[in-house]
Amino acid sequence: MSTVALNFLLVVVGFVLLIKGADYLVNGASSLAKRFNVSDIAIGLTVVAMGTSAPELVVNIIAGSEQGAGGANEVVFGNIIGSNIFNIFLILGISAVIYPLTVERNALWKEVPYSLVATIVFFILVNDVMFFGGEKNGLEISDGIILLVMFVLFLVYIFMNLSRNPEAEIAEDIEIHGSVKTTVMIVVGIVGLVVGGNFIVDNAVQIAKFFNVSDKMIGLTILAAGTSLPELATSAVAAFNKKSDLAVGNIVGSNIFNLLLVLGSTSLVHAPLVYDATLNTDLIIVMVGTFMLFIFMFTLNKYKLDRAEGMVYLIGFIAYSYYLFVREDILPGLF
Repeated sequence: MSTVALNFLLVVVGFVLLIKGADYLVNGASSLAKRFNVSDIAIGLTVVAMGTSAPELVVNIIAGSEQGAGGANEVVFGNIIGSNIFNIFLILGISAVIYPLTVERNALWKEVPYSLVATIVFFILVNDVMFFGGEKNGLEISDGIILLVMFVLFLVYIFMNLSRNPEAEIAEDIEIHGSVKTTVMIVVGIVGLVVGGNFIVDNAVQIAKFFNVSDKMIGLTILAAGTSLPELATSAVAAFNKKSDLAVGNIVGSNIFNLLLVLGSTSLVHAPLVYDATLNTDLIIVMVGTFMLFIFMFTLNKYKLDRAEGMVYLIGFIAYSYYLFVREDILPGLF
C-alpha cells in the first residue's frame, strides 16, 4: 500500500473514532442531563452541541500544536468557519427537507441572534488590520478571553432560562444509564475523540502536501465536513423523529460553541493565531446563513423552517462549494 493510500485509510479510521467518540460522549452526557429533567432545546443547545463540537475542539487543539504558535493557522480557522457553514447550509437544509423544523420563539429571538452576534464579534476580533490598524490579523490571548467570557455568558443564560421555563418539553426518549456505564461512555468518548483527531490532522496534512492543496482548503472542506458529521447525524435523526428543538438547538448551539469555546480555547493554548483575511468571505457567508434562519421564520409558515427553505439552504451550499473550488483553482469558473 502506498503512503498516500495509507494516509487516506488512517483519515477514515480517524473519522470513525471521532464520530463514535462523539456518540459515546453525547449519550453519556445526555444520560446525566436527563437525571436533572433538562428539556430538548436545552440539551440541544448545551450537552449535544458540546458533544458534537468536541471533534472541532480536538482537531483545532492538535492542529494548532502541529503548526506551532504564530504559524499561519489556516487549518484552525478553516475548520471552524467551514464547520459552521456545513452546519447552517447543509445540515439544517437536510434536516428541514426530512421534516419541517419548528423553531421555539425563545430560540428565534435570543439564541439565533446571539449566534449572529458571536460571529460578528469574532469577525471584528480577527480583523486587526481592518478595525484596529494592526500589523497582522489574528487572535491574541485577550481575544480568546473575550470569546470565552461570551461563552460563559451563553451558558449562564441557558441555565437561567431553564429555571424560568420549568414547563419546557422534557426529552423522554433519552436512556438513563448507570453511573459506571455513564462514566465509561464519557471516558471512551473522549479517548476516541483525541485518538481520532490525531489520526485526521496528521494524515490530512500529509495528503494536502502530496496534492499541493492549501491548509486553508483542507480546513474548509475535509476537516470541516468530517468534524460536522456528528452534527449531521444528530440533527438528521432528530428531524426524522420530529424533535425540532433538538435539531435546531444542536446546530445553533454547535455554531456558538465552535466560535466561542473552540476558538477561544485554541487561542489561549496556541496564541497568537494568525488569520488569513481571504477567509472573511467565508465568515460573511456564515453571517448570511444565520440571518437567513431568522428571516425564514417569517416566510411561508411562521416559526418554521419548511422544506422549500431547506432546499434554499442546500442550493446555497452547492453554490458555495462551487465558489470555493473555483477560488482555489481546483475547478474552472463559468465566466
